[in-house]
Amino acid sequence: MNIKLSSEYVTLGQLLKMADFIQSGGEAKFAVKELSIYVNKEKENRRGRKLYPGDVINIEGTIITLS
Repeated sequence: MNIKLSSEYVTLGQLLKMADFIQSGGEAKFAVKELSIYVNKEKENRRGRKLYPGDVINIEGTIITLS
């Protein structure tokens, strides 16, 4: 899956919502603890992590590339 950013960066919590892993921003805190999330092959559990074009995110086996 490829997601094109319309801003300089997006937070992990925002990306979870954009990719339909969660329904509301309030769910992000729980989702980052429960889901297996890797950013550029490193385990990530901060919903505020800034993601930039070129980052590769693996959420429960779903690969998302930002552009």
